[in-house]
Amino acid sequence: MAQTKTVKELADYLGGVVLGDGAVVISGLGALETAGPDTLTFLANPKYAAKVAETSAGAVLMAPGSERYGRTVIEVSNPYLGFAKLLTLFYTSPHKPMGVLPAAIVSETATIGEGASIYPGACIGKNVVIGARTVIYSGAVLYDGVVIGEECTIHANAVVRERCRLGNRCIIQPGAVIGSDGFGYAPDGSGYYRIPQVGIVVLEDDVEIGANTCIDRAAIEVTRICRGTKLDNLVQIAHNCQIGENCMIVSQVGISGSAKIGNHVTLAGQVGVAGHLTIGDNVLVGAQSGVPSSLPANAAYSGTPTMPHKEWLKSAMVVPRLPEMKKAVSALEKRVAELEARLK
Repeated sequence: MAQTKTVKELADYLGGVVLGDGAVVISGLGALETAGPDTLTFLANPKYAAKVAETSAGAVLMAPGSERYGRTVIEVSNPYLGFAKLLTLFYTSPHKPMGVLPAAIVSETATIGEGASIYPGACIGKNVVIGARTVIYSGAVLYDGVVIGEECTIHANAVVRERCRLGNRCIIQPGAVIGSDGFGYAPDGSGYYRIPQVGIVVLEDDVEIGANTCIDRAAIEVTRICRGTKLDNLVQIAHNCQIGENCMIVSQVGISGSAKIGNHVTLAGQVGVAGHLTIGDNVLVGAQSGVPSSLPANAAYSGTPTMPHKEWLKSAMVVPRLPEMKKAVSALEKRVAELEARLK
């Protein structure tokens, strides 16, 4: 980072309002607890509001109407989003085009877009198409016939297998595998016959794939991740799944084959989804839930098997009391048996 901005300049950039000294110079961003006088911080969760009084930050991003505690403030409707935009402003810059660097292995039949960068040790197969300003880091492998859009980033040791397609601005983190064979076997009486997986994976624009995540190619046709969806590290997407737009799929989620996930769905950590079911739009599934059947849209679910979240909360409150309840039931059973004996 080699730039500084005044609080007023940052407020103008975010479309926010300055309360306090707009001339304060900001040279970096930091946390409420550790920010210094030339640093900007943010308050997104009101339960930490008291820390604003204690911070040494030069300015604080806050929602309108929040208690300032005498601090210089930039008011924005979404401080968390505003802070993310300032992180981008201060700490990121366009990748300098490098071209094909020495020790990169690139097929003569590959098409490399203007301003793309291929780092040493990357391997680009036959008839691959790489869009403009895309970056392929060392150790990444693109099998034959892969198509990568513009301004994508394929990090080290990621693999995109044959004929799979990525849209524009996709990010693939290290070790991810796009287009691995789906888990398909037909029993033949004594063992299992391997079913060829002849489909592909399509990632639409602005999809991001976390480190060591695996997305299986379709047995036939397409496994599709739609526009804007983000997958965390260590996620497994099985063959022929269809994941909608702007979904958030958190670490260690596993989605079985041919499941259909709607738009704006959030699957929290370690959710397991059975195959051939449908999850509607705007669904939230809580962490460590098991989804054995389809879920209607516009609701929150938790538990194994999943149930409406409020019902699960009520059930979860009962669980710690089960030992006590068991003792009470046993005592009641004993008393009933004694009463029945007296009546005989």
